[in-house]
Order: sequence, then structure tokens, then C-alpha cells
Amino acid sequence: MANAELVITPVSGKADLAAFVDCSYRLNASDQNWVANYRSEEIAKFSPGKNPFFDHARHQFFLARREGRVVGRISAHVDELALKQPLAQGMGPGTGNWGAIEAEDAEVARALIAAAEDWLRKEGMHRVLAPMNLSVWEEPGLLVKGHDHAPMVMMGHHNAAYQGWIEGEGYAPAKTLYTYDLDVTKPFPPLIQRIVASGEKNARITIRNADLKHFDRDAAILCEILNDAWSDNWGFVPFTDEEIEHTGKALKPLVHPELIRFAEYDGEPVAFMMTLPDLNGIQKRVNGAKGKPSLIGLAKLLFWLKRPKPADMRVPLMGVRKKLQSSRLASQLAFMMIEYIRRSAIAKFDARRAEIGWILEDNQGMVAIADAIDSKVNREYVIYEKAL
Repeated sequence: MANAELVITPVSGKADLAAFVDCSYRLNASDQNWVANYRSEEIAKFSPGKNPFFDHARHQFFLARREGRVVGRISAHVDELALKQPLAQGMGPGTGNWGAIEAEDAEVARALIAAAEDWLRKEGMHRVLAPMNLSVWEEPGLLVKGHDHAPMVMMGHHNAAYQGWIEGEGYAPAKTLYTYDLDVTKPFPPLIQRIVASGEKNARITIRNADLKHFDRDAAILCEILNDAWSDNWGFVPFTDEEIEHTGKALKPLVHPELIRFAEYDGEPVAFMMTLPDLNGIQKRVNGAKGKPSLIGLAKLLFWLKRPKPADMRVPLMGVRKKLQSSRLASQLAFMMIEYIRRSAIAKFDARRAEIGWILEDNQGMVAIADAIDSKVNREYVIYEKAL
């Protein structure tokens, strides 16, 4: 079959888009650690009009076929907001992306990457950062360490062979992203406990839960702090108002007030920490190999969403306003939010472990916090770059 003619074509129409999504399920079916996301959500993710990412991004999807059979896929895209960022910060003028790569073998991967690169050149790009599926806020990077366990919610999982195939096409690592594993049943080290206790005595500090009665307000506060806190980070692209609304609606079933905390200083919201129950745990059990749960499976999923117990946790986002970063107060607020959420995760959700990240390899502040609470790197993702 490998000798059969390989054909790369642009995705056109609903049937092609369905084949684009379904390709991922088929090629990963034998990987026991890959998690099949809900298929309808995957279709929406790659559909302009349903995903506000496409409001500011040009794109083209491609399918690879041999004798009419789909054997791979890739997306190519140019984010207009990313082009406006400083080049020294990762993105910037002339920088395009590809992502969502799935390939049956090295020949398919090579042809798909070449098609994506050709499209990006025609769009005026002279540099590529990849893989991005689709933006830096979704599933950035290629998994290069941690294939031996399933990813948590909103993290990618890739065939280990992809690393060699991508690097073989002239791609070099631009940045590594870490996730950290934490046993939440263990109390934090004495020093961290003293820092938390000191903060609790400070009348100027308030740590509050998210308020579901004012969900839209708190979502806006969170994203405003996020855009400020992350604005100098490598790879940063701002969240739009439409993306804030879209993400809020998508995540609302996973939102529990005790797991999302805001830190206020003198009444001003200055930091937040978002924690989500690991949806992937239940999806792995009920979604089957094609992202289509049975009626019984769907009932189990809906029941779990109402009462996710026991549930491990993932901390996808944390932010402290830029004016406080590198201060002792910033670390204190972070440790207080982590500790309060740890207590709630155990008491209400029977959590045993949590995953923190992703965290940029050179984000010294966040790496120091992860090290201080005795968490350990359990997965690594690499974002590659190449001149076009």
C-alpha cells in the first residue's frame, strides 16, 4: 500500500471536513493512551462560524489519500493577531502555523508538511511555528515525553514517531512546554504552609470562589487578567471578546466555583487560578474509539458532569497582573490559591492527583512555584520552527 500513489488535496465541503476529523480517530485507535474527544465538538473546532479563532485567521486544511483511502491530515493557518506580536516574542510578522497533523507513515507526514508550507509561502509567510492545534491557547506543541499515560483535558497526545518525522523535515525546537504532576493528597512543604498562613492574616488579601450567578462577569475578569499577565510571554496572542464568550460557554459544564479562585488585593482582582476536573478520564471510558458515546455512555457523561467524583484535576491557567509579577506577593497569592483549591479538590471531588500546565520551560516564576510544591514534570511538548 505504501507504493500506491499519494494524493494531497485541500479540504472542501462537509464530507471532507468529516473525513478530516475522523482520520484522527482511525489513526489513533490502537493507542491506549489517546483520548477520543466528543466528535461533534471536534467538528465545531474546525468549522469557521463555530470557532471564533477563524474570525482572525486564514486557513486551509489538507487530506492525504492513497487509492481513495484517507491516510493523513494537516491544517495550515495564518493568525492575523499573531502577526501583530513582536517577533522576539515567538510569533510576529511573517510567521504562520500548521497543526492537527495525523499521518499513517513518514511519506504521508512529509507530503502533508510540504503542502502546508507551500500554502503558507503563498500567503506571504517566511517562517513557521508548529504544530499548533489550532492556537497557542488550545493544543500547542508536539508531545515528546509522556506517551506512557493519557493526557488530561485540553492537552494533546501524539504518535511518538511524529517527532522524528517532523525533525527530519528541517524543524528545530523553538520552545518546550512542561506539564507537572502533583499528588494533591500530600500537604505542601512547611515553608509553603507558612507562606499561606501569613497571607491568611493579611487583611488586604481576599481569596474568593468564582461566582456562577455572575459567570459572565467573572469570565471577563479572568480573561482581562490573563491577557495582562501573559502579554510578555513567548507565543502570546490576545484573547478576543468573541473567544472569551465562546470559551466560557464551552467550559461552563466543567466549572465548579471551588476550583476557580480569584485573589483580590485591597479589593482589586489581581490574580486567578482555573482548575478543571479531568474530562478526559470519563471521555476515555464512554466516547469509544470514534468520539460517539452510546446512549448509556452519554448518560454516564452527563451524570459525571453534574457530579465529577472521583476526579483528578488539571490547572490549565493561572495569572497574576504584570504589575505584581516577580514580587513576593505574587508568589504568596499563587500558593494561597493552589492550597485552597487543593483542599476543595480532595474534600468535594475525591481528587488524588493534579496536572499543572502547560508552563514554558523558561518561565522561571512558574517553574519555581511548581518545584516548591514538589510537583514533577510528567509531559513535555515541543513547538518547532523553520524558515520557509
